[in-house]
Amino acid sequence: MTITVALKNEKKRYEAAVDGQPAGFITYEPQGDVLDLQHTEIDSAYEGKGVGTELVKQTLDLIRSIGKKVKPSCPFVKKFIDENAEYQDLLA
Repeated sequence: MTITVALKNEKKRYEAAVDGQPAGFITYEPQGDVLDLQHTEIDSAYEGKGVGTELVKQTLDLIRSIGKKVKPSCPFVKKFIDENAEYQDLLA
């Protein structure tokens, strides 16, 4: 199972695909140099398979690569950051 994440600026979200099939997304609202990550949604066919966790990880890696910070309004994203110290430097 290959999970890829891509930024979709026009939709203000990061989208996950599993083996090329849409699997979920994280919505965001830009606030200057901060992206407010507001909601994570995973297709029911992929729930419990690690897709949500990988979506958050890859999203945060992409945000780090462009030099922005995050505000984790989404509880799933907040929990991931709380449990993974290597991402806490991204907090605004």
